[in-house]
Amino acid sequence: MTSAREQLIDLITGEAVFHGDFTLTSGKKATYYIDLRKLSLDHRAAPLIGQVMLDLIGDIDGVVAVGGLTMGADPIASAIMHQGVARGEVYDSFVVRKQPKDHGRGRQVEGPDLAGKRVVVVEDTSTTGGSPLQAIEALEKVGAEIAAVAVVVDRQAPAKERIEAAGYEYRYAIGLDDLGLQPQ
Repeated sequence: MTSAREQLIDLITGEAVFHGDFTLTSGKKATYYIDLRKLSLDHRAAPLIGQVMLDLIGDIDGVVAVGGLTMGADPIASAIMHQGVARGEVYDSFVVRKQPKDHGRGRQVEGPDLAGKRVVVVEDTSTTGGSPLQAIEALEKVGAEIAAVAVVVDRQAPAKERIEAAGYEYRYAIGLDDLGLQPQ
């Protein structure tokens, strides 16, 4: 039987890697695009993502919640939360808005109270690290302690270096070589 990680790699390679001319969030041009949202919202892949990410972060002590900048992080955090329950592990999830709400309670971080709590910032695919760093900024304002940044697919671009230079641990589950791709 193949592992959850191997099954996820097969799904990503077969259904979420697109070849052509693309402009990434960073503005950089690429000849392929990894559309992980296509799979992170898919009934076959979401449980696999949860399992793979639980394996990736399971050794980090004291983590009580996972989440990140909406929208890429939302299904990842949800998958971790649900698969954690299936394993008897407890992780809440949270959502970080790009901007604080201008109505209601005016919150930027939604979910449980994270003041003084250890969290892992998650992301679907990381290139520059901008989304996790933006989430970290908002989380630190509410008093959360950032235990690590964990991404499903790392594009082997500046994300790792930028996040580590900012003082945070960076982990990823799947690299470009796992998908048969080369850095661009």
